[in-house]
Amino acid sequence: MELFYFVVFGALGAVVAALELSKSSKDRINTSSAFNSFKNNYLVVYSLMMAGDWLQGPYVYYLYSTYGFGKGEIGQLFIAGFGSSMLFGTIVGSLADKQGRRRACVTYCITYILSCITKHSPQYKILMVGRVLGGIATSLLFSAFESWLVAEHNKRGFEQQWLSLTFSKAIFLGNGLVAILAGLFGNVLVDSLSLGPVAPFDAAAIFLAIGMAIILSSWTENFGDPSENKDLLTQFRGAAVAIASDEKIALLGAIQSLFEGSMYTFVFLWTPALSPNDEEIPHGFIFATFMLASMLGSSLASRLMARSSPRVESYMQIVFVISSASLTLPIITNVRCLQLLGFCTFEACVGIFWPSIMKMRSQYIPEEARSTIMNFFRIPLNIFVCIVLYNVDAFPITVMFGMCSIFLLVASILQRRLMAISDKPKMENWTAMKERDPEAEALND
Repeated sequence: MELFYFVVFGALGAVVAALELSKSSKDRINTSSAFNSFKNNYLVVYSLMMAGDWLQGPYVYYLYSTYGFGKGEIGQLFIAGFGSSMLFGTIVGSLADKQGRRRACVTYCITYILSCITKHSPQYKILMVGRVLGGIATSLLFSAFESWLVAEHNKRGFEQQWLSLTFSKAIFLGNGLVAILAGLFGNVLVDSLSLGPVAPFDAAAIFLAIGMAIILSSWTENFGDPSENKDLLTQFRGAAVAIASDEKIALLGAIQSLFEGSMYTFVFLWTPALSPNDEEIPHGFIFATFMLASMLGSSLASRLMARSSPRVESYMQIVFVISSASLTLPIITNVRCLQLLGFCTFEACVGIFWPSIMKMRSQYIPEEARSTIMNFFRIPLNIFVCIVLYNVDAFPITVMFGMCSIFLLVASILQRRLMAISDKPKMENWTAMKERDPEAEALND
């Protein structure tokens, strides 16, 4: 089995390298030097932010256990993190739209650095405060940075298609390469240098501080709706009305919650699936393999989005069906090799999902309430994850995988509906044009 892990890792690495090196002119987007400078600045900052996040992930549970806390207490700490993201996410999202996205990105850095500092204390209450701060920071990470990017991209007059290039590169680097390097670096700090499980959190704080310095020195401020006569409640109401009145936004939120809910559940399930009897498995190496699969997905997404056809709304239907099928493997087989291949397929779908959902959000979510609406999307996600965490031992693992598979199938159905209603304006415009110009119909025939 160990050999199989290495073979899969090597094969994925070779495919990713081949995809990146074999891009033709059809797979690339011609851009300007001004845009490239803007894009590279954002990618550096985003990679530093993700490094600060990825360094912490593998060691949170381990750190709490070294402080002597049991599974139940650790579970409560994790629930506090997701709960705070749910409760405070919409507030910080609205503040980002009103007070400025650049300011919100700096707040993310400060909040997460403070969360890292709390990890030095073995006191449960202080660690709980750190989890609450981490939940707030997570809400900002997944809304403020993207909102700033979209607004700044449009403000500078860059072509809309170029935005997909930034999205795909951000996922390729931040959610792929940086995750692998962060895992290896954390392993060096904890195991090779024997600096203890708190060392990755200190390193994360340093990366976050560097990123904050770049933001303060090179980013300009942009807003959603900075009008003084709108309080937070008015902004919440406006975002809720936008979601309720526009089916495309509501569908997008449902699709995002279903997929991300399945993704976060998968994070808790893959270890017991591959190690049902507590066998020793190379967790770090498997994690790196998953991140390579995610890089493969983001590389495929960059090729797909560089072309006019197929549209994002079209190919994502297939991606959701494939991801659903991949998570049924633990239900129908106990062969770990097949399960691992299925999990890698799911991670490749995750790599396609992130830049694709970012592109759809940039198209459908109104600018004046972008951060607020994006954090509204995370409310059902955080509720779902809290429920899963609380009941993770209550259901067999096959039931949990089956639930995720059904959620992903529903996401595919909703994606099909989103494509259908997004095509309506085009059909209406064509009909109106034919009514104004009867010759157009003749030409079409």
